[in-house]
Amino acid sequence: MATIMTVTTLRTVVLFPSPGKTFGGVDVGPDCRFVTSTTLLLVRHGETDWARERLHTGRSDVPLNARGEDQARKLAGALPIAQPAVVWVSPLQRAQQTARLAGLAVDRVDADLIEWDYGAADGRSTVEIREEVPGWDVWDHGVGVLGAGGETVEDVGLRADKVIERAKAVRGAVVLVAHAHLLRVLAARWIGMDPVGGRHFLLDPAGWAVLGWERESPVVERWNPSSR
Repeated sequence: MATIMTVTTLRTVVLFPSPGKTFGGVDVGPDCRFVTSTTLLLVRHGETDWARERLHTGRSDVPLNARGEDQARKLAGALPIAQPAVVWVSPLQRAQQTARLAGLAVDRVDADLIEWDYGAADGRSTVEIREEVPGWDVWDHGVGVLGAGGETVEDVGLRADKVIERAKAVRGAVVLVAHAHLLRVLAARWIGMDPVGGRHFLLDPAGWAVLGWERESPVVERWNPSSR
């Protein structure tokens, strides 16, 4: 039978199945009835040719280029969390390559970590799209103005919320290896901003960030350090 326990020193109250079961696909352990604060380590994949050319790279499964592979290798031993509880990765190969080259053992391939579906903007630059729609910006206009298909920023936010809720059921650090816009939206949602707030968080190829807590408040502890 599921139980709810309220502990005043914790920042999150979570509904758990009976001990020894799973929550969101994660083993909560035989002695786990509540969760302490979760830390998230966000890792963006390394550079791709499309990223270098500043093309929107959504569901297109573009691999890392040579520089991106080198960036990913340099993450090995350099990330601030040496022993994460779990590592979750996007299904797209650029994220999975990054996790492997960074020496991260993947526990879950999570479809909710896939990049924003840009629809007709995929493979195109903002400069090119502005020739068709003056002043276009993905955060302001979305991709629907370019044709059928794609996600709204709110759709991306809903996926980010699902990842956050699953992560909160894990004791310890959760590493998320994914994509720039998805991770930027997730950071905004972590601190209670609307999904469009992700526009204020730049994250470079192979950049990383730590999301955590200051007492009861979710915070951005570190963001994109020493990447430029």
